[in-house]
Amino acid sequence: MTLAILLTAPAGAAPLHTGDGSPLPTRLADQLRAAGADDVVVTGDLAEVARLARRGEPLLLCGDDLVAHTAVLRHVATSPVGPTVALVLAEPDRGVPVREDRGRITAVGAAAVDEPAGAFGAVLRVGRPDLPALAAAADAAAADGHSAAVAPLDAVLTRLGRSDTTVFVHRVRLLVARRVGNAAELAAAEREVVAVDSDAAELKLSVKERDDFFTTYFVSNWSPRVTRLAARLGLGPSAVTAISVLFAVAAAALFAFGGRPALVVGAVLLYLGFVLDCVDGQLARYTRNFSAFGGWLDTMADRAKEYVVYAGLAVGVERSGLGNGWALAIAAMVLQTVRHMTDAWYGALHDEAARRPRPAAPSGGLGDRLSRASTRVQADTGSVSYWLKRTVVFPIGERWALIALTVALFNPLVSLVAVLVWGGLAFAYTGALRTLRARSMRVAVLPTVDTTTHRDDGPLARLIGAAGRRVPGVARPLPLAVLAVLAAAGLLVDAVVAGPQSRPAVLVVTALVLVLAGLPSRTPHAGPLDWLVPAALRAAEYLVVVAIGLAAGVPPLFTFALLFALALHHYDLTARLEKRAERRPMLAFTLGWDVRLLVLALAVSAELASIELAGIGLASIAVGALAAYLFLVSTVGSIAGWVTAAADARRPSTGAPTGPALAGSTEGAVKG
Repeated sequence: MTLAILLTAPAGAAPLHTGDGSPLPTRLADQLRAAGADDVVVTGDLAEVARLARRGEPLLLCGDDLVAHTAVLRHVATSPVGPTVALVLAEPDRGVPVREDRGRITAVGAAAVDEPAGAFGAVLRVGRPDLPALAAAADAAAADGHSAAVAPLDAVLTRLGRSDTTVFVHRVRLLVARRVGNAAELAAAEREVVAVDSDAAELKLSVKERDDFFTTYFVSNWSPRVTRLAARLGLGPSAVTAISVLFAVAAAALFAFGGRPALVVGAVLLYLGFVLDCVDGQLARYTRNFSAFGGWLDTMADRAKEYVVYAGLAVGVERSGLGNGWALAIAAMVLQTVRHMTDAWYGALHDEAARRPRPAAPSGGLGDRLSRASTRVQADTGSVSYWLKRTVVFPIGERWALIALTVALFNPLVSLVAVLVWGGLAFAYTGALRTLRARSMRVAVLPTVDTTTHRDDGPLARLIGAAGRRVPGVARPLPLAVLAVLAAAGLLVDAVVAGPQSRPAVLVVTALVLVLAGLPSRTPHAGPLDWLVPAALRAAEYLVVVAIGLAAGVPPLFTFALLFALALHHYDLTARLEKRAERRPMLAFTLGWDVRLLVLALAVSAELASIELAGIGLASIAVGALAAYLFLVSTVGSIAGWVTAAADARRPSTGAPTGPALAGSTEGAVKG
């Protein structure tokens, strides 16, 4: 439920009239209703805006000097980022100037005059969490008695920009939006609107503005036709996501059990599954069918599909007698998951840096020079350096393409090795550059989030952390997390070399990992590189799980299944970070990385005492049971959390604003 407010010029100012003779505010009111507003209030009184904001109902505010396609208003009203979104136009000659960084407004008005990124487009969507800030901004602007030369909505945004409110940017592409000040400007803008086919433009807009090389040239050049067909068939984005999962599962089965023709067919299915994975996001943008649950489902489905394909390749390698396919699949899954953890947290670091005031002078160090060079490359869209930068990091489109080509031309072994080699090089490249750039930012992100939740700490880690407050030198979490990773890696090497003879070391090394990683759990993670701590903890846990599997002779399928469940659990945590969602229900039932590792280590220790159940080692039982338990608990908790959040977002509010502030995912659009 959304209420639209059309803010008119001060009393006495005659409204402009459109080509058909009707007042421009009248047409804008009709457009706001067509864009999805349940009701439209026309007022020039900012005190009335403040009163309406305090009702707790999401608001769509629009100035009375805008000429635009109705689709522009609808796009702002339904934007998946937020909760607060402003339309920003490229033309800085009309409207209050704004400065932008990473899709957020960082300065408004006089503070943005020196280097404006554009001008406010007189459309502002404000969600429930930011309504108190809007009310305060409207009250302050009304008390200031803004000049007649300043539109009321410009005055409100200027005040809002001085607060701690995060205002996201919506840019106009292909469609038309103009602020006009006289009849000639209005007539020219109307001609521009008529010249553009709104539906055709919206279909083109469903494709991401900047995507990766393979997706841009081998998918997005024809996938909009599938998007239009899906819309005509009445399919929702989540239904398309489900179909893409079926394609990937079928491809994985062909990779596992088929011969040469089956491998080729599987490669084609994998490609088509990726096309559908792009179509679900395009369909969400084309139909404006967004939801937090849909965005979560897409994120989890992407990772589940990829790792199911790894499993299919592993079985294919084993059946062909080409080597240890499960070891390669497990290595590929661990590598990709840890990589994605660093991607999510580096994105959060950048977002936090964008919210902070800019330093008076750049650091001038290597990291700062790299940042400026990266900005230049990103601005040079379509150049060789631009595409190299986007491709070398091994995004999902390139991963699917590499797997499809290598399995069709060679075999599953070559596919897994290729994924590991390219993925490892990409991890080293991005890790090194991001570390240098992060140091130059001089910003810490973890103090702004729930550290315990995103570290995935359980009761043991919290208990050790409480004791660690009194230990000198524990105020630096990253070095201790790195030491925990090295200890886990040492246990893995021992398990690979010594096999079952390494079991006595499992409990000792696991205890060492618990102490090293747990000691700083209750201390501030405020260092410039502490954004790496969650990824380091993931690496430590996964390496210990793999080492336990090798040392105790756990079937590789069981180890893979546990890592698969852990990965989905941790992807849910990062999805909540990216979308600024609330803490997941039932999170405590996932036990925490510390308790999970201790349970597995104790099972291995029990095996040393020759304790078995029905001839099956306790470690194998523990790994299989933990995988099933974690998958069930995390899936139920995740779905319950996202469904509840969606219901809260739809529920009318009669009091103070409530609910999470959802921001867009770094991997794609939020969709439903």
